[in-house]
Amino acid sequence: MSTETTDTDYRALLAACARGERSALHRLYEREGSRLLGVVMRIVRDHALAEDIVHDALINIWLRAGSFDAARGSARGWIYSVARHLALNTVRNRGRELGLDPEQAERMEAHHSFEHWLQRRDETSWEECGARVELCLEQLEPERRNCILHAYMDGCTHHEIAGRMGAPLGTIKAWIRRGLAALRECMT
Repeated sequence: MSTETTDTDYRALLAACARGERSALHRLYEREGSRLLGVVMRIVRDHALAEDIVHDALINIWLRAGSFDAARGSARGWIYSVARHLALNTVRNRGRELGLDPEQAERMEAHHSFEHWLQRRDETSWEECGARVELCLEQLEPERRNCILHAYMDGCTHHEIAGRMGAPLGTIKAWIRRGLAALRECMT
């Protein structure tokens, strides 16, 4: 990881935001805006909505920067947590308005579990986490690994995964559930 993206830099940017330095928020946006948009897009699946959420997240980061506590995790992780929470809340609120089907609710719960895991792992560098996830994914059976990648990297529904893999829907759900359980076990 380059010195440009160390957690110390992010802590300093948050401290500058807390002091009201607008340039710090601008630097945060330049560094992380596109990645934040990618994270939010995976959750809400609507580009215009994702842009609005990232905008709102940056405002929240600006307003709440003084509440960041380095003892509870990394500054970069906190920034992503703010954006993920807003995106998940938006999906939940829209789900109440539209009525979520069980599959969408299950995916949302999986995103929440992943978010919780990220918060617990904030003190570990992103490179280490990525390498660990990759190692754990490699240990999964190919079918389970492919289902998880289709769901969380490609954003496919269980029905779409079943079509891609030519397997029954119940089997796909079981593979994902068991694969996620194996990943959780591997990561702890």
